[in-house]
Amino acid sequence: MAVVDVLNNKAEKVDQVDLQDGIFNVPVKSDILHQVVTMQLARRRAGTASVKNRSDVKGSTRKLYRQKGTGRARRGNAKSPLLRGGGVVFGPHNKSWGHKIPKKTRALALKMALSSKLSANQLVVMDTFGLEKIKTRDFVKIVQGLDLNNVLIVTDEMDTALDLSSRNVSGVKLIKVAGLNVYDILKYKHLLLLAPSIEGIERRLAA
Repeated sequence: MAVVDVLNNKAEKVDQVDLQDGIFNVPVKSDILHQVVTMQLARRRAGTASVKNRSDVKGSTRKLYRQKGTGRARRGNAKSPLLRGGGVVFGPHNKSWGHKIPKKTRALALKMALSSKLSANQLVVMDTFGLEKIKTRDFVKIVQGLDLNNVLIVTDEMDTALDLSSRNVSGVKLIKVAGLNVYDILKYKHLLLLAPSIEGIERRLAA
């Protein structure tokens, strides 16, 4: 097991914690991470782009002029895709871009993402922020004391003071264990785990 120091809000070592090798020391495979990140981003696509086909355009179905004898090209009704205001040919319609990946593959990718942060020395464990009131200045002071920037903070349960204090700080995101995902871990440079959240992560990925 990997042993990691637990820091307080003054960046002082107060304890140590053992991290399971089966979760935090897994060989990283970029192709699996890529599959899961691609899946997450695909599911975030709205898929709401839509056009009107010829049958969807409101208008008369009367033929604009007779077929022969005018010297012009043959023409149907005003809803023709060839005319301004007519229907669109082969345009987009509402669809879901999401696709599925096996549950075990998603869990493995999450373990790999956590392992990548530990191996790169970008994982920090902290006992608690200890914010008694909502104060962004105090939060920033603590983060700067830990020499962290662009950080994802993982908590076991939502802390209102911490949530509101960090909300307007750029490059910082607060997330609960249940919402922990591969994309966010890889997106942010540092991963800050509050000590109680480690048990939740290990319980979630124990299988």
